Amino acid sequence: MNDPRLLRTETDRARKSLRSRNERYIPLLDSFLSLDGEHRALMQEVEALRAKRNEVSKSVGAAKARKDDEAAKRLMEEVSLLKQEMPKKEEKLSGLDARVREELLSLPNLPHESSPVGRSEEDNRIVRSSGEPDRLSFKAADHASFGEKLGLLDFALAAKLSGARFAVLKGAGARLERSLAQFMLDHQTRENGYIEHWVPYLVRAEALEGTGQLPKFEADLYKTGQAEEKEGESSTAKDIRYLIPTAEVPLTNLVRGEILEAAKLPLKFTALTPCFRQESGSYGKDVKGLIRNHQFDKVELVWIARPEDSMEALEQLTRDAESVLQKLRLPYRVIELCTGDLGFGACKTYDLEVFFQGEGRYREVSSCSNCWDFQARRMNARMKRGLKDVPEFVHTLNGSGLAVGRILAAILENYQQADGSLLIPEVLRSYFGSDRITP
Repeated sequence: MNDPRLLRTETDRARKSLRSRNERYIPLLDSFLSLDGEHRALMQEVEALRAKRNEVSKSVGAAKARKDDEAAKRLMEEVSLLKQEMPKKEEKLSGLDARVREELLSLPNLPHESSPVGRSEEDNRIVRSSGEPDRLSFKAADHASFGEKLGLLDFALAAKLSGARFAVLKGAGARLERSLAQFMLDHQTRENGYIEHWVPYLVRAEALEGTGQLPKFEADLYKTGQAEEKEGESSTAKDIRYLIPTAEVPLTNLVRGEILEAAKLPLKFTALTPCFRQESGSYGKDVKGLIRNHQFDKVELVWIARPEDSMEALEQLTRDAESVLQKLRLPYRVIELCTGDLGFGACKTYDLEVFFQGEGRYREVSSCSNCWDFQARRMNARMKRGLKDVPEFVHTLNGSGLAVGRILAAILENYQQADGSLLIPEVLRSYFGSDRITP
């Protein structure tokens, strides 16, 4: 969440930043400011009543000590009236606490001043490119049809099992997916210094709230729950878990509620996990293929950094993700997202896009984002510079390193040969066991 003090004291700046994302956030800011003002006024009133109650209670004791029964009686009546008045105000204050937090959670991260201002992906900026797409002597097929022709992918079987937006990989296709994932993990842990984790695929709601998926994006999540009778409770509680949409959620939440030593930062985490997404806002887009599925594998990269280091950390994290594409020799470009295209929790983002021969266009395979202190505030993840220093919120960053299925699709489109075979990228051959898949 954003710093509420900044929203109060630098309202014009906050309004301008949110407007650069989308005008629809301005009413949410206004609603927060109104509720926050009401909350703070009531808080002062409640605190004044508490102070008065304590003061009068002390006076009762003093009156009794000097045996002034009349004064003690009058003061006790005043305390009784205060005790009757306070619960109503405290209940209202508690309700306002929840509403103020709800409003804060609904506001996206303020864009970093270096993010280009723009309305949509049309305003994104190409930062750099690497490699040129090959000029083929034949018309390249898209990855879905080419993969099916080679016997690597089976979408009909996947639909029979689970419906649309799923894929079955079989034989050499499954082995290639496994080889890609293993290569990516080895590269990030052995060459780029990430600590590998094996994390749960089911998480509690507070973990998703911490990274910003809840409450705003609940429609995109898969949820599972089971009625659970708890001993000593009259009501039935719901034991709810969510399937992770990305390993960013469990990896970033590893530091939730922690106070870290600043000298030991940055922390660099990675994990290979399946990811589960409803894709509720993408009807009609990429229904067949490996680009936008309900379940896919991804190697995630997460940094926990000191505030002063986080922008350079974003540059390094992006280079770490790029290095996989360089080793695979895939033509790609780095895109800096404009304010109107930023994700909810990001203040600055670079997308990596690979050229797909079959489609004749670039497609996103990774997003690398600096979330500033936005997630850290939601998770209460902090650091201390010294024993006597006040804890500060850390900065969190994340990126795909990479989405395995999308890179498999890119290989199918860029490494297909005129004779209908698939050449295996050189860096994968020791993992895969051969240099080619033939029809």
